Amino acid sequence: MSTFIHVHSTRLYGIAAAALSLIAYYVEGLPTGLILALAAAMLGTSEAVQRVEDRKTVKALHQEPPLPTRV
Repeated sequence: MSTFIHVHSTRLYGIAAAALSLIAYYVEGLPTGLILALAAAMLGTSEAVQRVEDRKTVKALHQEPPLPTRV
């Protein structure tokens, strides 16, 4: 499960951000404090996702490129 989260962290973050936006728009009567707390949590999560993506990029830069295949 943690491998899935690591590989698809950006997609999962996008889904969570979209869901939060839809809930905040369509559900009336939610406390403002709850929405602000969730928005702050989403900002913290985006920082974690950014770091995961940066690590994957650095790892890819240090690998040899694949040899071209003939078609």
